[in-house]
Amino acid sequence: MKRVLVTGGCGFIGRHVAHELIEHGYEVRLLDALLDQVHGSDAINIPPGAELIKGDVRDRDAITEAVSDADAVIHLAAEVGVGQSMYEIVRYVGSNDLGTATLLEELIKNPVERVVVASSMSIYGEGLYETPDGQRIDDARRRPLDVKTGQWDLLSPTGETLSPIPTDEAKRPDLASIYALTKYAQERAVLVFGQAYDTDAVALRLFNVFGAGQALANPYTGVLANFAARLANGKRPMVFEDGKQKRDFVHVRDVARAFRLALEQRQAAGHAINIGSGRSYTINEVARLLAEAMGIPKRPPEILGKARSGDIRNCFADIGKARELLGFEPNHMLENSLGEFAAWVRNSVAVDRGADMKRELEKRGLVS
Repeated sequence: MKRVLVTGGCGFIGRHVAHELIEHGYEVRLLDALLDQVHGSDAINIPPGAELIKGDVRDRDAITEAVSDADAVIHLAAEVGVGQSMYEIVRYVGSNDLGTATLLEELIKNPVERVVVASSMSIYGEGLYETPDGQRIDDARRRPLDVKTGQWDLLSPTGETLSPIPTDEAKRPDLASIYALTKYAQERAVLVFGQAYDTDAVALRLFNVFGAGQALANPYTGVLANFAARLANGKRPMVFEDGKQKRDFVHVRDVARAFRLALEQRQAAGHAINIGSGRSYTINEVARLLAEAMGIPKRPPEILGKARSGDIRNCFADIGKARELLGFEPNHMLENSLGEFAAWVRNSVAVDRGADMKRELEKRGLVS
């Protein structure tokens, strides 16, 4: 396996994946539509040695050119963002699901050895929970009335508070947003295709990816980028609910390595695998750590006390399967990596569009 096509290869994760592959001797071809929301007016810097094809993953001609003589595909091309997916439904379904279908149809005519697709932790909905007596609960979901009245934590049918625990791949999917629906469709389409056409297929369920190079002007790109853009513009980070919800943050360089390992480890074929840090952080804690790293610790977050439609309370990764099948171990933990991230933010143009995002959601009734 020598030449790898990376769809969405000019995006935040794609650029790091390309660097990782080139450093390990692969030839890399990138396919990217270079969308304004992601790239803005910034110059596109691709890794030395990588080939770029500008094109949409739904464009058959672009896909035909891109997959020609490729040995493997890493499929990252997708619209990203839970909130935006709830009102730009055609855009998300078209890019994520039709784009994947277009790619897979072309791979029937131009077979490759392996396809690795970027799935998402969002497919789980709420993560795993347990009752006070230790019973595992994998179908927990908040009632809309509870959320509207500020009951953020999940309760058992008998009114006991459920405790979040690390989420493993056996947890049943519970699709709480259009984005989650499209990511699950991407994942399953690739795995079904692999089985039908005797092609090795792997899905990596990515948790919250962070690191230098995120699109600071895109309010749907991730919580750390949103917080950084607010702080860099002298504003307080906006935190929905009470800020005590828990997430797993995984560094983009660890994610890039996971994609390379998914190409190389034969035993990974046919599997969906969590890629996270294996740790959990409250959103308030993340806001505090980032403000400290950026040198403005006295700027606490603005707690909105409202929830967005499609948001979940807690989800963080059990990465035992990644360790077993990929030999994956995260090297860059959030609390040790924010200094580098903050330094990058200081040297970047951080356009704060957080208020625009909130306004778009509110006018559609997607914040309560």
